[in-house]
Amino acid sequence: MYIGVDLGSTNIKAALYDGKLNLIDRQSRPVEYIRDNGFIEFDTEEYCNRLVELLAQMLKENSVRTVKHIAFTGQAESLVVLDRFGKPLMNAISWMDERSVEECAVLAEQFTKEECEEVTGQQAVLPTWPATKILWLKNNQPDIYRQAATYMLLKDYVVYYLSGVMLSDMSIATFSFYFDIYRKCYWKKMLDAIGVSEAQLPPLAEPCTVAGKLKKELADVLGLEQEPDINIGTLDHFTGMIGTGNIAPGGITLSTGTVMAMAAMAEEPVAHNTGIAMHYGFRPDTHIMLPTAESGGVSLEWFRKTCMPQVDYDKLNEVLSMRKRNKLIFLPYLVGTNAPEFDADATGVFWGLRQEHDAYDMAYAVMEGVAFVLRKNCEAITEKGTRLQSIIATGGGAKSAIWCQLQADITGLPILIPEEKEAACLGAAMIAAVADGVIPDLETAAKNIKMKQRFEPHYSEEIERKYRRFCALYEMSLEVLGQ
Repeated sequence: MYIGVDLGSTNIKAALYDGKLNLIDRQSRPVEYIRDNGFIEFDTEEYCNRLVELLAQMLKENSVRTVKHIAFTGQAESLVVLDRFGKPLMNAISWMDERSVEECAVLAEQFTKEECEEVTGQQAVLPTWPATKILWLKNNQPDIYRQAATYMLLKDYVVYYLSGVMLSDMSIATFSFYFDIYRKCYWKKMLDAIGVSEAQLPPLAEPCTVAGKLKKELADVLGLEQEPDINIGTLDHFTGMIGTGNIAPGGITLSTGTVMAMAAMAEEPVAHNTGIAMHYGFRPDTHIMLPTAESGGVSLEWFRKTCMPQVDYDKLNEVLSMRKRNKLIFLPYLVGTNAPEFDADATGVFWGLRQEHDAYDMAYAVMEGVAFVLRKNCEAITEKGTRLQSIIATGGGAKSAIWCQLQADITGLPILIPEEKEAACLGAAMIAAVADGVIPDLETAAKNIKMKQRFEPHYSEEIERKYRRFCALYEMSLEVLGQ
């Protein structure tokens, strides 16, 4: 038996698989946050307790007494601060917490955008990054800062909680903003700027490394006869790639939820300044491009709630499947734009409205606009030397056949829909099975990934004209706004 655990922001998920990676059971527990004065935190010990309770219940309900391997995936940037005894000094600071905006401005004055990208692969200093949160602690909670013996990211801390071994998964360290993704070491210049020594950080380890065995007392709590191996795994987006069979350059794993995220393994060697968010990959000395669009699925959800609140997604897709394309264009930049423009001041725009258009035509334009953003990012990835062959779609957007066909037609790439919905947990279990030696490598495991649907692209000069207008409209909006 193998367990894949996804340490999510909304839910903690765990999935139990047999030796052939057949799903036995999957369960989850919600994450509870402490929101106060704009801060977003959670109780680290409670988070770990919920995980242990979840695993214990799942194993008991399935009468499982032996598990060979538990592998982890999940969120990256949430920060845990430990004292010299390895105990949390405070609540974990969620990646969603934006308390460190002023510290971002301070660091942005010390480090150029080019330097940050050259080292970390990231384009901007954001309050998401743990480096900025540590500087905030230094400036605002000096007692905690003085007592801090170790700074860890959440997934690494959970592995430490279970195994007693401190390691930092390099695919997660990417998101700290103090890790050099090309030299595979901590970025001393940034550490000096925030007042942290390497001794306060866990030793770096390759993703998918076995940290150690589950502690005996925790194995007893779980009702296990032996202590399974604890594998640090890798980032959730990357296990999503593995769980969809996207383990080599050429494919994109697309997740369209509230945010649209695109994960593609880069051709090596990569340029250090690519203009696209670059991360250390789930395999040694590989790198993954991970552009995101915050105005992804949220654009359609905003429009549906605002303009057609009585229409559910099934009805929306049913009606749109019978509609013809129209000339209406929508710029889906409701919260600005991330990759490839990184324009925080960009806004949403409907262009070409006429009295014959109704809410369904507008919804179609929203879907099409998001697909145009997908194409922009595919072109940016291709320009950096990675040739794309297909897109594997997951998340809520993958449930819409009309949206998938739009994405195929607009990008010129086939859209594949995998059978497994929880690709992250499956990817973690694949890591576990390979590390255990039952499956020789990820390539062999990926051969068993099944796709349930394929949308072939259909070229259309009408789409090409509309895409050019979409790009031109964005450029004109910059002139109108005086940017």
